[in-house]
Amino acid sequence: MKLTLKIWRQKGPQDKGHFETFVLDDVNEHMSFLEMLDVLNEKLIAEGKEPVAFEHDCREGICGCCGAVVNGKPHGGLPGTTLCQVHMRHFKDGDTIVIEPFRAKAFPVIKDLVVDRSALDRIMQAGGFVSVNTGNAPDANTIPIPKDDADLAMDYAECIGCGACVAACPNGAAMLFMSAKIAHLSLLPQGQQERERRVQNMLCAYEEAGFGACSNYAACEVACPKEISISAIARMNREFIRAMVPGKAVGGGKRH
Repeated sequence: MKLTLKIWRQKGPQDKGHFETFVLDDVNEHMSFLEMLDVLNEKLIAEGKEPVAFEHDCREGICGCCGAVVNGKPHGGLPGTTLCQVHMRHFKDGDTIVIEPFRAKAFPVIKDLVVDRSALDRIMQAGGFVSVNTGNAPDANTIPIPKDDADLAMDYAECIGCGACVAACPNGAAMLFMSAKIAHLSLLPQGQQERERRVQNMLCAYEEAGFGACSNYAACEVACPKEISISAIARMNREFIRAMVPGKAVGGGKRH
C-alpha cells in the first residue's frame, strides 16, 4: 500500500510544533501500526533525518504506552484495541493518515508523539494502593469475596493507565482512569481501611494535575482499549459522598 502520513512534530515542550508529511510506498497490510512507524523511521535515518519519536514497550496491548491519536481517534478507534494492536489492513491504499499525540493540559508534549503522563502516576501515588501488613501472603480462600464483587473489581482493575480517556474527553478529564482505580479497591476487603481518605486524596491530586471535570460525554468509555464502563465514575461519586459524610454509607448502608 501507498500511504501519506501527516505526523505531528515537536522538538520539545516549549516548541510550537507542526504537522510534517511523509509518503510510504510499500506498506505491508500485515504490519502493525507501530511496525509501520518503525519502517518510516528506518527510512528517515537512512536519509539522515530525525526519526519520529513515539512511545512503546510491550507491543501486545498490555502496557498502554503506545497511545497516539490516529485520524482524530485515540489508539486508532478500533474497539477494545491499543494502537500497537492496530494493523495496516484496516487502512486502504492511498489513504492519508493523521497522527498526533494525546492532547490535554495535563499531558504536555515531550517530543513528537510522546507526552508526559506522569500526572496519572501522581494520582495513583495519592491513594491508588492498600496499606495492609499481612505478613506472609494469606491463602486467597481465607478472604471471602462475593463473586459478583470480585468479577466487577477485576473489570475495573483492567485499566492500564494509557490516558486514552483523557485524549477522548472534550474536557481533558481523566475520570474514567481515576474512578476505575477507586471502584476496584472499594469493592475489595483489602481496600476498606483507606476507603474514605483514598477518594479524597486522589481527587485532590487530580485537581492539582489540571485535568478537566466530567460532563458525561462517555467518549472515554468508547476510547478505552479495555472497554471499562463509565459506571466506575458513578461508583466514584458515591465513594466521594460517603467520604464527606463520616459514618454513613451510601445506599442504605450497603457496600457499593
